[in-house]
Amino acid sequence: NQKHTKNPTVFLICLLGHVDDLFPFFLRHAKQIFPMLDCMDDLRKISDLRLPPNWYPDARAIQRKIIFHAGPTNSGKTYHAIQRFLSAKSGIYCGPLKLLAHEIFQKSNNANVPCDLVTGEERVYANEDARQAPHIACTIEMCSTNTPYEVAVIDEIQMIRDPARGWAWTRALLGLCAEEIHVCGEAAAIDLVTELMYTTGEEVEVRNYERLTPLTVLDYPLESLDNLRPGDCIVCFSKNDIYSISRQIEARGLECAVIYGSLPPGTKLEQAKKFNDPDDPCKILVATDAIGMGLNLCIRRIIFNSIVKPTINEKGEKEIDSITTSQALQIAGRAGRYGSSFKQGEVTTMHHDDLIQLKEILSEPVRPVKAAGLHPTPEQIEMFAYHLPDATLSNLIDIFVSLSQVDGLYFVCNIDDFKFLADMIQHIPLNLRSRYVFCTAPLNRKEPFVCTTLLKFARQFSRNEPLTFDWLCQHTKWPLAAPKNIKELVHLEAVHDVFDLYLWLSYRFMDMFPDAVLVRDIQKKLDDIIQVGVSNITKLIRASQSGAAPGIAEVVSEDFPLSRTKRDTRAISDRHSARSTEALSIAEGLKSYGRGSLANRLLREGLLTQEMLRQLESEWQDQHRNGRYGIGRAHHADSDKVLREKEK
Repeated sequence: NQKHTKNPTVFLICLLGHVDDLFPFFLRHAKQIFPMLDCMDDLRKISDLRLPPNWYPDARAIQRKIIFHAGPTNSGKTYHAIQRFLSAKSGIYCGPLKLLAHEIFQKSNNANVPCDLVTGEERVYANEDARQAPHIACTIEMCSTNTPYEVAVIDEIQMIRDPARGWAWTRALLGLCAEEIHVCGEAAAIDLVTELMYTTGEEVEVRNYERLTPLTVLDYPLESLDNLRPGDCIVCFSKNDIYSISRQIEARGLECAVIYGSLPPGTKLEQAKKFNDPDDPCKILVATDAIGMGLNLCIRRIIFNSIVKPTINEKGEKEIDSITTSQALQIAGRAGRYGSSFKQGEVTTMHHDDLIQLKEILSEPVRPVKAAGLHPTPEQIEMFAYHLPDATLSNLIDIFVSLSQVDGLYFVCNIDDFKFLADMIQHIPLNLRSRYVFCTAPLNRKEPFVCTTLLKFARQFSRNEPLTFDWLCQHTKWPLAAPKNIKELVHLEAVHDVFDLYLWLSYRFMDMFPDAVLVRDIQKKLDDIIQVGVSNITKLIRASQSGAAPGIAEVVSEDFPLSRTKRDTRAISDRHSARSTEALSIAEGLKSYGRGSLANRLLREGLLTQEMLRQLESEWQDQHRNGRYGIGRAHHADSDKVLREKEK
């Protein structure tokens, strides 16, 4: 085990955190066995997370008024909170998406209420002299818990249970220094918010809202795309389904807009504008659940192409499960928006079997939100590092989570993405605070191009060499042409994410990422190029199918082992398999290259060769034969060597 940690204390602490029945024995004898274990009491105190309200003394110093605006989608709950935000002398709006923050930013300034926009990648000031306005619209991770406001709005409070981002809602709810906190979201979160505020000595006033327009679940499915009507939105849960459905729609002589999660915000807005425009011939929308929040859409009927969705469980495995009642209501509620041309919303499915199950899902009560997320702070990790100087950042996080104590109202958020980045840049010499910042960067770890770019950013940063505009253009091969197939479109989306990553780092290390203005300019140009590609998506699909078929398979994710839950056994039938045959057949040609699409993509990107892949698989098999199921330092060293050689 010392080969893995080079520190017996680190190993023992991990063991103590995981093996509860051995804990009393080791605790009695640990100091005799390992003198270094004197720090255990300190580590336990640092990782004690049982009183999060005490982390925010400024908020505890004032008596805040908490108002919970509870209701379904399209009930006007957020509208009423925003009206109070606009009438206040100062205020902050905290939302889950850049699009929502941007919408409030525009709405506020249009109402002659100066408001700044703050996201991880962007700062836009209402005042020309860059003087801070009294109102701020921000993504929730960016809210300040030190600045006093008259009114704060926390949107989509039910996301406090999100396994990855829930900590940001907990921090805002407990830490914002505002006289009034207006919380908006599902009624399922009322009890938890009330309990959390009880621990701070603050009462919660609940205001319930009903849906403003009727929503009808139809008794018949769509069955055929020939039955589409203007204002219809088909909801899919994979890019392959998006591509397949949009191609079939345009084959019928109809135009459709396309919206999915990895599209840049500007492209999403442009597609939404195209669909909403009554003078545009585009009357059909094909989208993922990315439409669930953040976009104003004139939808008459929501049609679920499927009601099963891939999710990642607490073990990091990919599950195929039916959508939850909360998810179904969030998506279905987008039909029949108040103030739009469709006063009444309708919802159905593509197939009859799904319709029966959708009605069952919608008839179930929404599961109450049970706990709020927490995440270790950089200060806590720094204190751990002081006591365990030889531990890696990934080790420190593991130990922190293992020793952390939380009460029933909280849980520690999933740290897999953080640990993935920590392991990836472990060999690069960085101070702990900088390393922590790089590991909190928002990126999709399934995108090899984005991950390798972060690796290069970190390496150049460690050499104290600024990441210039010219360097970035050379790395991304800018300028880029319009995509000719789906594979090229996916790559452009990844480049857009790289630009986002640069901008995100530029606000944390301004001297080392000095060309944010130039990068933002080319990012806008790239957004225009992607918009052109999405507008011609049917042509890109045809080009991919006639030539390099793997272009579409690029979006098939097999990075995690699949496990099906009990609930999806009815939902996944032979009919579903037949329906996805087209997408799967496109991906079939890749399976001879290795296990999982991550290996395939690394091969295609040139980051791995067949020989490297065989070597890695051989090492992995050797580890299993020798009983070592984790990835040791030797393996990391070999992997780092491969990456460094390839990078050169």
